[in-house]
Amino acid sequence: MEVLDQLGKIINTPSPDKLRIVSLVPSQTELLYDLGLDSEVVGVTKFCIKPENWRKQKTVVGGTKAVKFEKIDDLQPNLILANKEENEKSQIEQLSDKYPVWTSDIQTLEEALMMIKTVSTMVGKEERGAEIIQQIKTGFTSLSKIKVAENSSKKTAAYFIWSKPMMSIGGDTFINEMMNFAGFQNVLADQDRYPEVDKETLQNLNPEYLLLSSEPFPFAEKHISEFQEICPNAKILLVDGEMFSWYGSRLLYAPAYFESIIKSL
Repeated sequence: MEVLDQLGKIINTPSPDKLRIVSLVPSQTELLYDLGLDSEVVGVTKFCIKPENWRKQKTVVGGTKAVKFEKIDDLQPNLILANKEENEKSQIEQLSDKYPVWTSDIQTLEEALMMIKTVSTMVGKEERGAEIIQQIKTGFTSLSKIKVAENSSKKTAAYFIWSKPMMSIGGDTFINEMMNFAGFQNVLADQDRYPEVDKETLQNLNPEYLLLSSEPFPFAEKHISEFQEICPNAKILLVDGEMFSWYGSRLLYAPAYFESIIKSL
C-alpha cells in the first residue's frame, strides 16, 4: 500500500499481517499499543515509556536523536515511524535509504488526528483508530464548552521545557496549541519553535503564569523558587508535559487534565 506521510513523501507499507515496526517516537509508540498491536512492534527507543513493559520486551534501538543503526538492521523492520521534530533529519534520511519510514509533522490537533488515522490504516486497525479519534474529538469539544461555561479569558503564560538555558516554546508548536485549549495565551507565540529566554525578557513579558513542564527537563518543586525570583508576581504551575506534548492516544486524557487546570485558574 502506498501511503503519504506528513512531509509529503510516499512510502510503500507492508501488509498488516507481516508488520515489523520500529517506532522512534514515544507518543506514537503508545498509539500503536492502544491500537491493539504487540508482536508487530519489534523496536522502540529508550524514551518510549508507554507501555512500560515494551522497553523490556522489545529491542531498544537507542534514543530519539541517537539511533543505533546496527540494532535496527538486526531487526529488519518493514515500517519505521518517525517524527520531523523528535528525530534527527540525517538519521531519518539514512534509514529511508533502506526501509519505509513514515514521518509525522504535527503542530495542531487536526494534524495529530490525521496522524492517528493514517497510522491506524497502515497497521490495519482502522476501526480502533476511528474510535480513538472520535473519543478525542468528543473530549476536546466538551472542553471548549466548559471554557465557555466558565466564561474564562485566557491567562498569559510562558511554558518552559528546559532550565539552563531557560527554553520556552513558540507559536508554531503543538504545545502552543495545547496551551490554548488549557486556557493560556502564550506570551512567546510570536517566536519560532523553542526560543531561549533570558531573565530580562521574561520580566518584560510579565506573564501571569509560568508553566514548568515535567519533560524533557524534569522540573520539580525545587525549581519553583528560582522562577519566582525572576517573576515574583507570576503564579507557577508544575504541569504534565505528556498532556501538552504527546500527540498520539495520550490525547484521550488531555481534555480532562486541561479542564482541571481551567477550573483552578
